[in-house]
Formats: sequence, C-alpha cells, structure tokens
Amino acid sequence: MDDWALATRTPAVLVTVAILEGSGPREPGARMLVAQCEVAGTVGGGHLELRAIEIGRAMLADACTRHVERFALGPGLGQCCGGVVHLAFERLEMAQAGLLAARRSVETWRLAALDGAPDSVLFDGAGVQLAAGAAPVPLPAPDFSRTRGAHVMQEPGGRRWLVAPLAPPRAHLVLFGAGHVGAAVVRATAHLPCSVTWVDGRDDVFPREVPANVMIEATDAPEEMVASAPADASYLVMTHSHALDQRLAEAILARPDVGWFGLIGSHTKRQQFEHRLRARGVDAVRIAAMACPIGIIGISSKEPAVIAASVCAQLLMVWEAGRR
Repeated sequence: MDDWALATRTPAVLVTVAILEGSGPREPGARMLVAQCEVAGTVGGGHLELRAIEIGRAMLADACTRHVERFALGPGLGQCCGGVVHLAFERLEMAQAGLLAARRSVETWRLAALDGAPDSVLFDGAGVQLAAGAAPVPLPAPDFSRTRGAHVMQEPGGRRWLVAPLAPPRAHLVLFGAGHVGAAVVRATAHLPCSVTWVDGRDDVFPREVPANVMIEATDAPEEMVASAPADASYLVMTHSHALDQRLAEAILARPDVGWFGLIGSHTKRQQFEHRLRARGVDAVRIAAMACPIGIIGISSKEPAVIAASVCAQLLMVWEAGRR
C-alpha cells in the first residue's frame, strides 16, 4: 500500500498488522488506510478487514487517536486461517502522510507507540530521524534491518513500539519494447511489488498515462539503460527488432550482476541467439541462464495478456526466491 496521498486529502486511520500468532491472511507490517468513504491497501480481506474498517471509521467519528485490538480469526471471526492477529489503529496526521507520500520511493521506517501516549517517529533507511512527535526515541535503539522486518520492540519500562518498514519494492524490471506484449506486461505489473523502467526508441508508442510504478525512457541508445540499471535488476527484452534484441542481450549478459534475463521468442530464436552469442565470446553459462522462451511451461497462448500474465508469474517466482 503506497497511497499515502489519501490521508493528505481526508482524515484517515492507519491500520497495521502489529503481531501475528500462527496463521493469518497477511504478514506483520501489512497495512491499509481507512477514510470515511475510501480504503487503500489491505490487511487480508474477509471478516477481519470488515471489522478493521468498521473500527477505523468509528475512530474517525469519535476523534479517537489510537486503538490496539486482538482478533482470534477462527473462533472470533470464523476465518479458516485459525491464528491470532493484533491490529494497531492510528489516526494518521496529514503532515506525516504528506512526508510519507513524498518518500514513497525511498526506504523509510515508522515507529508507533502501542502503549502510553500516542506517538510516532520516522527514520530513513540509515536510521536518521526524520520526524517525531512528543516522545523521545525509544531505547534500546530500533532494529532497522530488512531481514527483521516489521516487529514490536519494548523499552525497559515496558512500553511497546511497532517498528515497521515503509520501503519501496526491491524488485526492478527493465522492460525493452513498447509493443502489444510490452504494454500488456506494464499493465500486469501495475500492482505488483516492483518498479519498472520501460524503454523504447519510439516516443509516440507509449501511452499517455502509465501506472505509478513505471518510468518511461524514450531513447535511441537503449544499451545505456542496461548500464545504468541497478544491480540485480531483471531484464525483459521484447523489441520490434531482432538485431536490437541481440545487441541488448549482449549488453545484459556482459553484466555480472544480472538478477534475471528473459528474451521473448521461440525455441528457434533461442538457438539462433545462442549461436550468435557464442560466436561473440559470451560465456556458455551466462547464455544458459537466459530465459527464452519466456513464461510458465504449459501456457502456450500468444495473446499479449496471456504472455504478460505468464511472464509476470515467472518473475514473481524469481523475486520471491531472491528474498529468501
């Protein structure tokens, strides 16, 4: 959930999964914003989310600033997960929501007091404090490691704080080609946990509007976008030109820090590219790692939307494996 702008337009309650005991629909740190007429994000759907929305809107009506509630999913809500979820409800200040909206592409950590006076503190990814309420920074120092994720820390005096990362997605896709399949991939990734750089030399083929996680690069030198991509990025090549596809493949395979590389095409195209790449001295191990054809085995349709769904599923498996 990154629509912090909702809380800059209208009063809203931030609902966060603070503690999860056993099985639950979402992980600690999952969150949503609840306004009187809108909701952004999700804490898992079902009866749990319905109750969370009801509580959030009741807090807005009563001007309540904080509430923490324990939900037994099985006996209390009739949900089959069977675990216990502790939700933290906070009236989000518009000034803080504006800062979070401005930092949507930058790693941020938020600390929220679960006990004592309501309060929250923001830090950047390096642990430098950005904004604070009335309370001092809690001791011991918060753990801002991504491997730790969202968790509850406790001060020596017993006061608890929810420590939650508000981080942009780590997965980055560099997509070459703005044809029918490229456009379908952009639509399919619109709500996935990734950022996308969409590259094509034809400025007029891009749509007027693209999803918030997409940046357009209309350039006659697409190989430069390979060089400037972040380490461990994923690359998907599907341009209108086989010659350009080959130049991009060579540039991508020359980088030692490629997360994943997919090339649209048939088995015949792969054989042709393997022969040409070997002739240019590209390492056989790197060539073998190239995904071509792309997508999930067993899905053979050539409809752009089907190809996009299949390759996005493939990318999600790669990205999930990289987080382990």
